[in-house]
Amino acid sequence: MTDWMRGRMSEAALARRYPGDGRPVIVLPGLFTTDARTRMLRRVLDRAGYRAYGWGMGRNMPVRHDTLDRFTRHLEKVHSETSQKVSLVGWSLGGLIARETAKRRPDLVRDVITLGSPYSGPPRANRAWRAYEFVADHKVDDTPIKADLTEKPPVPTTAIWSPRDGIIPPRGARGLDHESDGDIEVNCGHFAMTCAPDAMEAVLVALKHGHEAG
Repeated sequence: MTDWMRGRMSEAALARRYPGDGRPVIVLPGLFTTDARTRMLRRVLDRAGYRAYGWGMGRNMPVRHDTLDRFTRHLEKVHSETSQKVSLVGWSLGGLIARETAKRRPDLVRDVITLGSPYSGPPRANRAWRAYEFVADHKVDDTPIKADLTEKPPVPTTAIWSPRDGIIPPRGARGLDHESDGDIEVNCGHFAMTCAPDAMEAVLVALKHGHEAG
């Protein structure tokens, strides 16, 4: 049985097991993917009692100079609509964007959860950088957004990682102790991070317990 099928069969049970508090949650997709790839996770979050949003920016391509500005405008809109700080859940590249946005606007962000995001270690210490550079007009270590990815945002952060990821090594997605507030190990491949039952459960646990998870 595939991770997607197992996830689909687990949606209702996961939502019942980890009831939410109604807060807004924006889920950011990974490199080359859209909100369609995070639909199952967002559906589970909605069923659990959160208010889940997509990132609303189409396909997540290599970053441009205005990527953070555009996402911040979406974050501001969700914050304004709900009058609450927003939890950010980012898969792969989406997690890097979430962390950097939280550094810029911690006044709008409650916490950040990353799913297989390569925020720690050298930028080429993963299997995604060649695909990134093939499409981008810049090198992976010389992006239009100048940032220290290893610097922890000034909000609670949880890193979800898998020894079976296959794209991002555990060291890069888990990080060092000072680079996040906690981590949760799951057992799925990189492309199942938004649909595998244990990955979705990890997100629910992280949202419920924040940096105490891990």
